[in-house]
Amino acid sequence: MSAVVKKIVSGFGAVVAALGCLVVAGPPAVADGKWCNNAVCIETYDTGTYLGRVEVSVINTNQPHTISARVWTTDGWSATTKTEDVAAFRTYRDQAYPQRHFAAGTRLCAEGFRGGDSVGLPCVTITN
Repeated sequence: MSAVVKKIVSGFGAVVAALGCLVVAGPPAVADGKWCNNAVCIETYDTGTYLGRVEVSVINTNQPHTISARVWTTDGWSATTKTEDVAAFRTYRDQAYPQRHFAAGTRLCAEGFRGGDSVGLPCVTITN
């Protein structure tokens, strides 16, 4: 019986690991575009590996909430956006300004928070 349970747990672990690889790989980007995950989007406006401005938007629900976001890269740059009380059905928007070049392969991520809860985590890999 324990051998069957071990096989099931092992199989489940393999599936979770495979899905994790898909999430970590994410789409490549040439520093300009828009990427979303659940209620959060990040948008960049520059070309190549330079990021001057990153816009974060968090879609609100039918309740007023306090909303904020955090933006970071895998090479250590990060910024926290302003915290704002947003009315029902409004979209929160704020910008972060890295204003620098990043190495190709660097991941750019943003996590949005609605009422203290995470509501999305889009990430993108910066390429030449």
